[in-house]
Amino acid sequence: MRIGIIGSGQIGGTLTRRLQELGHDVTVANSRGPDSLRDLAAETGATPGTVEQAARSADLVVVAVPLKAVPQLPAAAFEGRVVVDANNYYPQRDGDVPEIADLSLTSSRWTADRLTGARVVKAFNNIQARHLLEKGRPAGTPDRIALPVAGDDPEAKRIVMEVVDALGFDPVDAGTLDESWRQQPDTPVYGTDRDAEGVRQGLAEVRP
Repeated sequence: MRIGIIGSGQIGGTLTRRLQELGHDVTVANSRGPDSLRDLAAETGATPGTVEQAARSADLVVVAVPLKAVPQLPAAAFEGRVVVDANNYYPQRDGDVPEIADLSLTSSRWTADRLTGARVVKAFNNIQARHLLEKGRPAGTPDRIALPVAGDDPEAKRIVMEVVDALGFDPVDAGTLDESWRQQPDTPVYGTDRDAEGVRQGLAEVRP
């Protein structure tokens, strides 16, 4: 696939490396512009671009930027795209977002409301970057790490789950975007490297 990665930090950089290794055509972008991505591009073979270029040219776009930066993204460039929201809300970094803080909205629903027309799917937000880089295993491997995937669009969710599997992790359907609070920070599946059964159990037992 043609994949756009928005963000070149821990998760964005890791997914650039892994997805390019799998043979996808990856364009990576950040807020500092293509020139700042020359080293990552040279290392991985990915194409550096602007945020708009990375989004418009892609079949699937990963957004891995601080949540507070989402309103500055060019929303029109994401319209119709499958968009993976790999973000988390951290008040100490992102400031006060009342509707997320009081649990009126999940952070992914908040993001989808700002990327109108995008087919948003929540994934890759609950795993450490180093584990995403190093701990992928073939399907069927005992204790293979599982990742929850939440979204409203069944086809978009299927595409993202296939990518999760190709990266070496068991995808677990975690429901809709409004249910994605079950995989946000401070939940049983956040940063705990559970297998598929463990993720299902964690999603089921968590309370708001």
